[in-house]
Amino acid sequence: MTAREPQEMAQIAAETGAKKTHRSWDRVLVSAFLAGAYISFGALVAITVSSGLDPDIWGTMPTLLMGTAFTLGLVLVLIAGSDLATGNMMLVPLSAMRGKIDLGDVVKNLTLVLLGNLIGALFVAFFLAVQTDVIGGAGSEGSALLTYERLASIADGKIHHSAWETFLRGVGCNWLVCLAVWMSLGATSVSGKILAVFFPVMAFVAMGFDHVVANMFFVPAAIFAGVPDVSWGDAVVNWLLAGSGNLVGAVVFVATSYWYLFLKDAPDKASPDKASPEKPAAAKGEPAERA
Repeated sequence: MTAREPQEMAQIAAETGAKKTHRSWDRVLVSAFLAGAYISFGALVAITVSSGLDPDIWGTMPTLLMGTAFTLGLVLVLIAGSDLATGNMMLVPLSAMRGKIDLGDVVKNLTLVLLGNLIGALFVAFFLAVQTDVIGGAGSEGSALLTYERLASIADGKIHHSAWETFLRGVGCNWLVCLAVWMSLGATSVSGKILAVFFPVMAFVAMGFDHVVANMFFVPAAIFAGVPDVSWGDAVVNWLLAGSGNLVGAVVFVATSYWYLFLKDAPDKASPDKASPEKPAAAKGEPAERA
């Protein structure tokens, strides 16, 4: 059960979105770097646990295992605290709809966070996935070869859908991810937040939807590992399409919907301290808000 009602969650979400824009650019960038790395850790363990399972034998079980493992990424983002673009795509526009910030704040925050997420994802993909030989190459043996083959299959799937399919997969993905973030605001315990995150994230991965930050890991990791027929041009196109879909999923189906239901005609009041998902900062330039 949640410890807060949806009306409270909406107030907290709007306040959290505003706080995310009230920090210096360097703190936002560092926070976003961490989130990109955390999502990449989830993606890397998802590849590892689902590698070596022949679909002819296991059917769709590898995608279920992958989705279960991938939840690590958003758990780290929410519990440890960092800025993830897909979560901010819901929280920051919602705050703007509430009149707490303006459109310029939204654009600046999402731009910085996407950049930081990309740097974090590239760091993990190159140094901790490929350079460590956790993901091997075509000439590897044992588990390294299995993870290479699994990554190659994932990357191939990411770049060979039509533009429309990739966009819609982005919409579905971030509708679910933002619901995970939204529901985590209803919990006051760490275990409650983890439970709120688990099922929506597991579902979007199991269904093969596209998360722009996860794809900032998957596609570059494939390039670094030498997977054939995967290029930086493919990566950029995928990020643009998936990111656009993620934005629509967050703004239209979560932020706007819940703003209309709970905030449009509600008085603007600060939530009590116990309802805040963060401890209050002592001064401007406070620690990174959670996604």
